[in-house]
Amino acid sequence: MVYITEEATKFLNDIIEKNDKKGYGIRIYIAGIGCSGPQFGMAFQEKKNEGDIEDKQEGFSFYYDEETQELLEGCKIDYIETPQGSGLIIHNPNLNGCDSCGGGCH
Repeated sequence: MVYITEEATKFLNDIIEKNDKKGYGIRIYIAGIGCSGPQFGMAFQEKKNEGDIEDKQEGFSFYYDEETQELLEGCKIDYIETPQGSGLIIHNPNLNGCDSCGGGCH
């Protein structure tokens, strides 16, 4: 199960409403693997597909497969605002960085 902050929950519920996707959930998928670990993507998904894991949240569900579930274990989804912009970020406390990318990863 993935932890989601109150701010991220509010943001996702607002996005679902603004995009006229009431009743939809959010699919989390692996978009790639890089030096700093897995990169995740998110998309609207209308319902649970065969083989999906459903993680019910306040107002919507997350959907993901078993491989993604393993990589999400212990992660936290948060909403951030910076001078460069705002959006969702997935924090993974299980990553220690790496030395193979020239200086370590964060």
